[in-house]
Amino acid sequence: MESSKDSGDVPEKASQDEQASQDEKALQVEQASQDEQTLQDEQALQDEKASEDEIVSEKHMKWATKFSSSASAHDLRCSDVEKERQDGTSPRGVLEACLRGSDSVTDSSKENSTVSVTRFSNSRALTNWGKFLKLWKRKSVKRLSPLTIPKMSKRKSRSTREDPELTHIYNYKSSLMNFSLSELQTATNNFNPENLIGKGGFSEVYKGRLKDGRLVAIKRFTRGTEHERTNGFLCEIGIIAYVDHPNTAKLVGCGNDGMHLVLQLSPLGSLGSLLYGSKDKLDWSKRYKIALGTGDGLTYLHEGCQKRIIHRDIKADNILLTEDFEPQICDFGLAKWLPRQWTHHNVSKFEGTFGYFAPEYTMHGIVDEKTDVYAFGVLLLELITGRRALDHLQQSVVLWAKPLLDNNDIRELVDPSLGDNYDLEEMNRVVLTASLCIERSPLLRPKMSKVVILLRGDEYAEEYAKEQQKLTHKRTYSEELLDAQEYNSTRYLGDLNRLKEIALGS
Repeated sequence: MESSKDSGDVPEKASQDEQASQDEKALQVEQASQDEQTLQDEQALQDEKASEDEIVSEKHMKWATKFSSSASAHDLRCSDVEKERQDGTSPRGVLEACLRGSDSVTDSSKENSTVSVTRFSNSRALTNWGKFLKLWKRKSVKRLSPLTIPKMSKRKSRSTREDPELTHIYNYKSSLMNFSLSELQTATNNFNPENLIGKGGFSEVYKGRLKDGRLVAIKRFTRGTEHERTNGFLCEIGIIAYVDHPNTAKLVGCGNDGMHLVLQLSPLGSLGSLLYGSKDKLDWSKRYKIALGTGDGLTYLHEGCQKRIIHRDIKADNILLTEDFEPQICDFGLAKWLPRQWTHHNVSKFEGTFGYFAPEYTMHGIVDEKTDVYAFGVLLLELITGRRALDHLQQSVVLWAKPLLDNNDIRELVDPSLGDNYDLEEMNRVVLTASLCIERSPLLRPKMSKVVILLRGDEYAEEYAKEQQKLTHKRTYSEELLDAQEYNSTRYLGDLNRLKEIALGS
């Protein structure tokens, strides 16, 4: 029985060996197939990489051929600048994104020049500013190192002069400081109300002194939702970082533990504090200098800056004064970039300061250069009369002064504290300019470049005054919408009261 059993096991074992052999061969075939596929994939990747290397090499060859005759340290720096501009999260990249966003909106607006905006018109730029803000807060260093600008070859220097955009990039230097909340609290004595020098719809401005002794104005965004505060902070820094003029405020840095902007400040503070809060009244020569400097700064924003900027909140409290009474326009929280192809902005939310609103703004929400011109005219009246734009009885200096301006009653207009201590010729020029700036029709208001001519009494002032009377200059959109007969003092006062009711009820 045992012998029979052993003989039966032999075929069964042979069958198992044969099956194992077949399985092994199948595995070998499958492995060979996988190895072949792997080799094919590797070859395909090598071919693709070789193709990419060939393309890159070809591009490098073309670049080298094109620029070999003028390669220099400046050329390499130019390449680095371009890479930094393409980085949407770098400080330069964020600033350039804001400009590119504005340009893209400009190009798309050629057919329709009307736009309705509230705070920030470009979502991509706002997103990039948000990224920049997060990076700023994470910075361990206290200062962003300035960009060094190497000397340019003659050929590059010529091409740069021909390209204003490139010139601006080379001239831009980042040296903004990053302050902790404790540093700002120390500088302002914990934001003591005694150091409060200005207040707006979303912010407060305090006078402070840094550890190195420098006086600064610290703007703190305190009102509205977190989104509104952040939006206002990013909007303002996105504009003021590109403003550079002797009569505009200088940005020193930002706070990293809250929405704070730090600006240069002289011991004199703001025009409003000196004009209305000081026992020592400003003499006429200083007032005249302030009028000229503010006019120059506003002309720069409208016509000399890289982008047309409408300030929207020109007033005495937003004019800072240096040690020698040189004015500097500050607070760009409501400012708007106005693309070249656009005639105006239409804003859906009324913002600003009562007493400075132009009629077309109260009626239609129109914002263009002429709305700033009107506010500047109100500021001139404040310098002439010593009165606030709106006094404690809510009386408008414009409505009070209009009959006196029409009758050229200089003595009744002039601030009593001045007495007869003023240059009559200068006073006449300022009075004439103020009367033109506060015309109810934008058509009758001069542009700021003409305003400074009138104020200085340049040789073309008389000729321009005659041209102004003929109304031959180009009309802005607001000028087309309003003419001299459309608006009167009664309607203006009614609309002003209506806006107050809306603002107080909201």
